[in-house]
Amino acid sequence: MAEWITSRTNSTVQHVRKLAASRKYRYECRAFVADGAKLVEEALRWGLGVEALLLREGVEFPVPAGVREIRIPEALMKDLSRMETPQGVLALCRMPEPQALDLGPGCLILDGIQDPGNLGTILRAADAFDVPVVLADGCADPYGEKTVRATMGAVFRRPPLQAETQAILEQCRSRNLPICVTALTDRAEDIRRVDLKSCVTVIGSEGQGVCEDFRAAAAGEAIIPMSPRCESLNAAVAATVVLWELRREGSVTSH
Repeated sequence: MAEWITSRTNSTVQHVRKLAASRKYRYECRAFVADGAKLVEEALRWGLGVEALLLREGVEFPVPAGVREIRIPEALMKDLSRMETPQGVLALCRMPEPQALDLGPGCLILDGIQDPGNLGTILRAADAFDVPVVLADGCADPYGEKTVRATMGAVFRRPPLQAETQAILEQCRSRNLPICVTALTDRAEDIRRVDLKSCVTVIGSEGQGVCEDFRAAAAGEAIIPMSPRCESLNAAVAATVVLWELRREGSVTSH
């Protein structure tokens, strides 16, 4: 039977609001919010633990057995949702348990991708091309509201690993995994001639590029050929090109 909540000061409402606003709080609770019917359907479909559904009064949405159903008025839904036009469906989701770092050839490392929209788009593309992704230092939170929305459900289908840069470098050294970084330098080789499937590839942010630690450890640099009048590509676009090259060269190792 559905619960009814009408107060903005209700503890569950406060919990949802803090999850949406604070990365620290999300990781303390190991929980996050999915906003919108499509995202909630993906969370339920792919088995990521949905603890509760908050539904606007009058919205029809199937609630699985064992999931807490909470009905709230339209005004409260507008207060909680970050969407311009709320769909009336919010889910409280459990984060997947942290997984041990397990790098292999064909992995994509994201370094300092701070824009949630870019990160979400990259995770969506990586899911489409079935390429494992690891988030290094400085990346946006994959479970932040904007990132989750931009993944279009990919964060549920293929949650990314997260690891410190030094841990990634140490594992690459111990496993003799060469590192290739994307770079806008004269030394960089055309990405179409780089054997990406035999190494791990690192993509940095559009503004800062790949950090010095990854550059110093890299066995090679790759560049995406483009018109000389263009300085760079958006990080999500560049990552998609890299992902396509990984797929074009053959199957990648899944972890």
